[in-house]
Amino acid sequence: MKLLSKSIKWILASALVFTSTLQYFAEVTAQTKPPTTTKPPTNTKPPVQPIKKPPTPTKKAVSRPVFVPPKPPAGLSTVSGRRRGMGSRNDCPAVETPLTALVPFQERVATSKQTNTSTSVDVWGLTTSERPMFWFYVPYTNMSAEFVLQDSSENEIYKNQNIALKAKSGVIGISIPSTVIPLQVGKTYRWFFKIRCNQQQTTSVPIYVEGDIQRVNLHPSLKQQLQRATEPRKKIAIYAANGIWFDALTMLGQLRLANSNDASLAADWQSLLQSINLDNIAEFPLVNY
Repeated sequence: MKLLSKSIKWILASALVFTSTLQYFAEVTAQTKPPTTTKPPTNTKPPVQPIKKPPTPTKKAVSRPVFVPPKPPAGLSTVSGRRRGMGSRNDCPAVETPLTALVPFQERVATSKQTNTSTSVDVWGLTTSERPMFWFYVPYTNMSAEFVLQDSSENEIYKNQNIALKAKSGVIGISIPSTVIPLQVGKTYRWFFKIRCNQQQTTSVPIYVEGDIQRVNLHPSLKQQLQRATEPRKKIAIYAANGIWFDALTMLGQLRLANSNDASLAADWQSLLQSINLDNIAEFPLVNY
C-alpha cells in the first residue's frame, strides 16, 4: 500500500514538471515569433513637402559712367588749351580751388627741327548736339562772367558778356540759345570762359579757361545702342564709354539739378569726373542758372 502511494506521488510530480516545461516552451516560441507585417493602405497620400521660400534676387552691380578718351580729332587748335584758371589774380579773392572747365585734356609733345621739344595741353571734347552746354566750376560770386564761342577762323559764333554769377559758388552750365546757328558736324570750335573780378578796370587781364569742341555724328551701331537704353543713366554710361564727353556730362548734370538729393546720381557724377582727374570738383554743388 505504501509502495503504491509512493508511485502515485512520483507520477503526479513528473506530470507537473512535464506540464511546466511545455508551458515554458510555448511562451518562448510566442516571444521569438516575428511580428506580422501589415501592408500600408494603397490610398495613403504622400507626405506634403513644405513650400520653400524663393531666394531673394541679388541686385545687379550699378554700372557707373567712366569716360574713355577717343582719338583726338583733326582740326584741334594749335594753341594750348587751359582747363584751370589762368591770368591775373591780383583783383580776385583767394580761393582754394581755381576756376575749372569740366573738360578732358591731353598733353601734346611737339618736336621742332632744332630737336627742341615743347609740351602743350589739348583741352577738348566731342558732342552730338547742335548747341551743346558747357560746364565750369566757378569759385567767385556776385560778379559777371563772359563766354565766347568761335569757329576755326576765329569768327565769333556766340558771345555773352553778362553772365551774372550768383551768391553761391559751384558748378554752372552755360547753354547756347536757339537763335545761334547750330554747330556743323566735323567742324572744330574754340570756346573761352572769362571772369574779370574788378569790373571797374576793363583793361585788367581776366582769369579764363579755354578749349575746343567738335560736333560728330553717331555711328549707326552706337545710335541703336542708345535707342535700346531706356534709362537716362544707361545712356550717360554709353556716351562716356564712347568718348562723347559733352553729351554724357550735360545729361548727367541736368539729372542732378532736377534730383539734387539722389545719392546714386551723385555717385555717377563722382565717377564721371574722377575719370578725367577732376575728383576735387565732384564735391561742389551744382548751381542752377
